[in-house]
Amino acid sequence: MGQGDEKDRVVINVGGIRHQTYRSTLRTLPGTRLAWLAEPDAHSHFDYDAQIDEFFFDRHPGVFAHILNYYRTGKLHCPADVCGPLYEEELAFWGIDETDVEPCCWMTYRQHREAEEALDSFGGGPAELGNDDMDTEVLGDPGDGDEELEMTKRLALGDSPDAKGAGLWQRWQRRVWALFEDPYSSKYARWVAFASLFFILVSITTFCLETHEAFNPIINRTYVNPVDNSTRFHLETETVVYLTYIEGVCVVWFTFEFLMRVTFCPDKKKFIKNTLNIIDFVAILPFYLEVGLSGLSSSEAKDVLGFLRVVRFVRILRIFKLTRHFVGLRVLGHTLRASTNEFLLLIIFLALGVLIFATMIYYAERIGANPNDPRASEHTHFKNIPIGFWWAVVTMTTLGYGDMYPQTWSGMLVGALCALAGVLTIAMPVPVIVNNFGMYYSLAMAKQKLPKKKNKHIPRAPQLGSPNYCKSAMNSTHHSPQIHNHLYSFGHA
Repeated sequence: MGQGDEKDRVVINVGGIRHQTYRSTLRTLPGTRLAWLAEPDAHSHFDYDAQIDEFFFDRHPGVFAHILNYYRTGKLHCPADVCGPLYEEELAFWGIDETDVEPCCWMTYRQHREAEEALDSFGGGPAELGNDDMDTEVLGDPGDGDEELEMTKRLALGDSPDAKGAGLWQRWQRRVWALFEDPYSSKYARWVAFASLFFILVSITTFCLETHEAFNPIINRTYVNPVDNSTRFHLETETVVYLTYIEGVCVVWFTFEFLMRVTFCPDKKKFIKNTLNIIDFVAILPFYLEVGLSGLSSSEAKDVLGFLRVVRFVRILRIFKLTRHFVGLRVLGHTLRASTNEFLLLIIFLALGVLIFATMIYYAERIGANPNDPRASEHTHFKNIPIGFWWAVVTMTTLGYGDMYPQTWSGMLVGALCALAGVLTIAMPVPVIVNNFGMYYSLAMAKQKLPKKKNKHIPRAPQLGSPNYCKSAMNSTHHSPQIHNHLYSFGHA
């Protein structure tokens, strides 16, 4: 090796691990921290030991091996044994854009951000209360952190900018809001949550019992025909009155809960846009309209009353209120949102299969048709292709009602192929959905069992050269030469 190559060689000690490379290699990514080592005056700006001729950085040595390999090969890969936030900080420190990560490692790199978002949205366990003080009991340690409850956590903990200088109304607003919105904020909030859960279950039970014959006796009603003043009789069913009273008690509680939450809500616009709050209002309103119209005798009022009785099915939507109290239901909701593409793919696969096999079964059943049957439909259930859609759906989902079935050998062959294709079609997207559920469930359980952090060190503000400082400054290095020169003058890692 020539003398020129010896002068071009540079030794970098990262976390006690020595790495050797060439300055020409470091120049392949100009504007980064390692590229500055290739400058002639780099010895005066970094931690350089002249006796052993090496630069020293007190950083993660394992990650640096992948960083240096990026300079050598031009491909940035993400190590599988390093936590995502650590790798993100190292990229920011060395001045490398995260979008340079190779596509094969991008999902691994992004996984930590999805996990952090999920952890923020899941609620933790009950707060550990160490005294009987009112503020501590009511405010506590919020753990219910759905997207719509982010305001709850901030206000319940008193972390808002106006928390310290808040007046009496602001303090009580935070307390009452956490009391009705966050079951984990205090023991009183848990009591309110148990009461809400009790009335939800009673309301749903009442809704189901109202459809049972034992609670709907047949009565004989009479009414006078206004045309000829004749009396007529007709039979109709009427729900027993005590179920109506029970539902009324439940609605009174839901109304009180809704009014308290909307009164003490810190953000009214966000409250109104929330889906669960809309469900609460829609489930309460029909009961009051029905009570108000029940005393009217006009035919229009009776028509509206009959419509409201049909619309009462929205009461079953109250089951979604349980998502505030059970983490598992929030896990299911996150899984459904995260698996939207998989569900869409499943529907597309199923629709293609239904179209193909409905067409095939229609023509397959006509191969052995009777010549005296012009429509070739007397010996088969598949009189047209649209009817075959139902059969294809039932067969591909392995349901098999048996109301429609092929009767020729060709039709049976198509039916067998349809069943096999259905099993494969449904089996392909399902593992992705199951993996999403497993990931969110493990994150939710980790969030609940995560102990409270204790500050065992004294934090300091981000300084020049720290990952947080570098991350914000590196993004503007291409647009601000002054910042580039300022960072270049930094002498220690």
